Amino acid sequence: MSFFSAVYDITKQIPRGCVATYGQVARLAGNPRMARQVGWALHSNPEEGVIPCHRVLNRFGEVCKGFAFGGEDAQRMLLEAEGIVFNADGRVDLDVFGWKK
Repeated sequence: MSFFSAVYDITKQIPRGCVATYGQVARLAGNPRMARQVGWALHSNPEEGVIPCHRVLNRFGEVCKGFAFGGEDAQRMLLEAEGIVFNADGRVDLDVFGWKK
Protein backbone atom coordinates (compact mmCIF):
# COMPACT_ATOMS: atom_id res chain seq x y z
CA MET A 1 0.00 0.00 0.00
CA SER A 2 1.35 3.44 -0.87
CA PHE A 3 1.85 6.10 1.78
CA PHE A 4 -0.92 8.26 0.27
CA SER A 5 -3.33 5.29 0.34
CA ALA A 6 -2.48 4.68 4.00
CA VAL A 7 -3.11 8.37 4.76
CA TYR A 8 -6.51 8.19 3.09
CA ASP A 9 -7.47 4.99 4.94
CA ILE A 10 -6.46 6.46 8.30
CA THR A 11 -8.18 9.77 7.65
CA LYS A 12 -11.42 7.94 6.84
CA GLN A 13 -11.30 6.49 10.37
CA ILE A 14 -11.27 9.86 12.18
CA PRO A 15 -14.71 10.06 13.76
CA ARG A 16 -17.08 12.96 13.29
CA GLY A 17 -16.48 15.52 16.05
CA CYS A 18 -12.80 14.59 16.41
CA VAL A 19 -9.60 15.88 14.85
CA ALA A 20 -6.14 14.45 14.27
CA THR A 21 -2.84 16.12 13.49
CA TYR A 22 -0.69 15.65 10.41
CA GLY A 23 1.96 14.08 12.63
CA GLN A 24 -0.51 11.66 14.18
CA VAL A 25 -1.70 10.50 10.76
CA ALA A 26 1.92 10.11 9.62
CA ARG A 27 2.73 8.03 12.72
CA LEU A 28 -0.32 5.82 12.20
CA ALA A 29 0.70 5.37 8.56
CA GLY A 30 4.06 4.05 9.75
CA ASN A 31 6.15 7.11 8.85
CA PRO A 32 6.22 9.48 11.83
CA ARG A 33 8.57 11.92 10.08
CA MET A 34 6.31 12.44 7.09
CA ALA A 35 3.73 14.90 8.46
CA ARG A 36 4.35 17.29 5.58
CA GLN A 37 3.64 14.51 3.09
CA VAL A 38 0.34 13.87 4.87
CA GLY A 39 -0.56 17.45 3.98
CA TRP A 40 0.39 16.85 0.35
CA ALA A 41 -1.73 13.69 0.26
CA LEU A 42 -4.75 15.43 1.73
CA HIS A 43 -4.32 18.43 -0.57
CA SER A 44 -4.85 16.04 -3.48
CA ASN A 45 -7.72 14.17 -1.81
CA PRO A 46 -9.20 11.98 -4.57
CA GLU A 47 -12.53 11.54 -2.76
CA GLU A 48 -13.64 14.91 -1.41
CA GLY A 49 -16.58 14.34 0.92
CA VAL A 50 -15.57 10.71 1.50
CA ILE A 51 -12.10 11.27 2.95
CA PRO A 52 -12.68 13.84 5.71
CA CYS A 53 -9.43 15.77 5.26
CA HIS A 54 -10.97 18.74 7.10
CA ARG A 55 -10.49 16.76 10.34
CA VAL A 56 -6.70 16.97 10.10
CA LEU A 57 -5.02 19.98 11.74
CA ASN A 58 -1.49 21.08 12.48
CA ARG A 59 0.20 20.24 15.77
CA PHE A 60 -1.09 23.46 17.33
CA GLY A 61 -4.71 22.64 16.55
CA GLU A 62 -4.90 25.18 13.74
CA VAL A 63 -6.67 24.81 10.41
CA CYS A 64 -4.69 24.78 7.19
CA LYS A 65 -4.19 28.20 5.62
CA GLY A 66 -4.25 26.59 2.18
CA PHE A 67 -7.15 24.16 2.70
CA ALA A 68 -7.69 22.87 -0.83
CA PHE A 69 -11.46 22.67 -0.61
CA GLY A 70 -12.52 26.25 0.03
CA GLY A 71 -9.78 27.70 2.25
CA GLU A 72 -9.33 27.85 6.01
CA ASP A 73 -12.77 29.36 6.60
CA ALA A 74 -14.39 26.38 4.88
CA GLN A 75 -12.36 23.95 6.98
CA ARG A 76 -13.35 25.74 10.17
CA MET A 77 -17.02 25.79 9.15
CA LEU A 78 -16.97 22.04 8.44
CA LEU A 79 -15.43 21.35 11.84
CA GLU A 80 -17.83 23.65 13.69
CA ALA A 81 -20.74 21.89 11.97
CA GLU A 82 -19.47 18.68 13.62
CA GLY A 83 -19.40 20.30 17.06
CA ILE A 84 -15.71 21.19 17.17
CA VAL A 85 -15.14 24.34 19.23
CA PHE A 86 -12.37 26.82 18.51
CA ASN A 87 -10.67 28.76 21.31
CA ALA A 88 -10.41 32.56 21.21
CA ASP A 89 -6.98 32.16 19.58
CA GLY A 90 -8.51 30.18 16.69
CA ARG A 91 -7.21 26.81 17.80
CA VAL A 92 -8.91 23.53 18.61
CA ASP A 93 -8.09 22.04 22.02
CA LEU A 94 -6.49 18.75 21.00
CA ASP A 95 -6.89 17.37 24.52
CA VAL A 96 -10.66 17.77 24.18
CA PHE A 97 -11.29 17.06 20.49
CA GLY A 98 -8.20 15.05 19.52
CA TRP A 99 -8.75 11.57 18.15
CA LYS A 100 -7.60 9.07 20.76
CA LYS A 101 -5.93 6.54 18.50
